[in-house]
Amino acid sequence: MAPPRADVFLRRRDVLGLGAIAAIGTALPGVAGCRKARTRLVIGFSQMANVGAWRIAETSSMRDEAERRGGKYELVVTDAQDQTAKQISDVEDLIARRADAIFLAPREYDGLEPALEAAARARIPVLLIDREAEGVAGKDYLSFLGSNFVEQGRRAAAWLAQKVGGSAGIIELTGTPGSSVARDRSQGFRDEIQKHAGLRLIGSQTGEFVRAAALRVMENIIQAKGREITAVYAHNDEMALGAIQALKSAGMRPGQEVTVVSIDGQRLALESIARGELGASVESNPRFGPLAFDTLEKFRAGEPVPPRIILEDRLFDASNADQFVAQAY
Repeated sequence: MAPPRADVFLRRRDVLGLGAIAAIGTALPGVAGCRKARTRLVIGFSQMANVGAWRIAETSSMRDEAERRGGKYELVVTDAQDQTAKQISDVEDLIARRADAIFLAPREYDGLEPALEAAARARIPVLLIDREAEGVAGKDYLSFLGSNFVEQGRRAAAWLAQKVGGSAGIIELTGTPGSSVARDRSQGFRDEIQKHAGLRLIGSQTGEFVRAAALRVMENIIQAKGREITAVYAHNDEMALGAIQALKSAGMRPGQEVTVVSIDGQRLALESIARGELGASVESNPRFGPLAFDTLEKFRAGEPVPPRIILEDRLFDASNADQFVAQAY
């Protein structure tokens, strides 16, 4: 598929939605006039949740970049509070505000179709940020900007296999059920450990990407599995830090008796690596602001935009974590 262009995307029959636009104008008198008069582009950012170091850093990056661009943009940030239904409502509110574009960080892969369809009818381009959603780039949304989550999981498994010498009883702490990132990080990890007969997945439960939830889950797993656990793979650093706390409370030494690997590369994780508790973290950079606005401006200038823009991620372990602590979020 050729990269979508602004003129092509906005001429599509299935995104014109003239009746929907008229209905919005009727429901909100004066909106059209306000849109013509305003001097800045209104850009919506539908954040799935604004908790945890990674999400907070992502939101800050979007705000900072909007401000950095010389007053061209008014960034309207919404917080879905980890609820898909609220995220749909948030996007509908941004459409009612006549946003010129929407950056969307999806909570789940499925379920956001009503929001994407409403944006398409209103001819508002949507860029998916850091997570994917059901649909086709250039039709249901403009482009996806993010990491290769399958590759992140694969790299975590490859590092673990090398570290433990090919033998381990592994607990997996997964992210938000139904999200593309949790699905892909799990797939990549499992695909890789299948290459190593001694790597056994002995349990998998969700920690919802939340440290406190992962702590509680890991405490229960330790009670059930005990010393069978020799490795933990967490889909993000927050859950890894929760698991480390649970292991220490149970008298199991992370970094010595239990090898822990995760994904994100946040500052607290790099500090944990330096202390010898967390083994490694595959980077997943939350600073999307510059890339998101660069991509939007290319689109508005009529330049083609790739359907997927994939970031390059590093891997942090004891060999390099100290070098990047000061730069981490």
